[in-house]
Amino acid sequence: MNYPDYKNRFKKFGVKKPVRSFRDLEVYQKTLECSVLIDKDILPALEKVKDNRIEELSKNAMAIPLYISEGHSLRFADFGLALGYIEKALSGCNRMSVYLDHIKGTYGDKVKVDLIEDLINRYTLVRGKIFRLEQSWKKFMNQDKENKK
Repeated sequence: MNYPDYKNRFKKFGVKKPVRSFRDLEVYQKTLECSVLIDKDILPALEKVKDNRIEELSKNAMAIPLYISEGHSLRFADFGLALGYIEKALSGCNRMSVYLDHIKGTYGDKVKVDLIEDLINRYTLVRGKIFRLEQSWKKFMNQDKENKK
């Protein structure tokens, strides 16, 4: 009988390095990595089948890290606008998952299905991390307001 490995089911706690710029954010790094993979591996396959969504797919993939960087820059100047950019990054992750699912369904034999599945999983995971980043920003701003009273 197999029993789950309870000892190793959680990641070990490690101190994360401080965030000095948007480039230090894991969500920025992961979404940029996905964007590069799409441009390097998915778009050439779509060019071969003459799909007309190449530019749109590339722009949407690149928009997510851009929204994260803009939101990070604005979080103290205009917090509401910064949260808006984070919300756009969240919806961008969903949009990319839909595009990739559609590509997999349409051209499954002509594209790297395992890579597409991996990218969908990455976007799903990073979407959760972006949501938690948004929640921590809200918590920080609420604490900051309380301290100023």
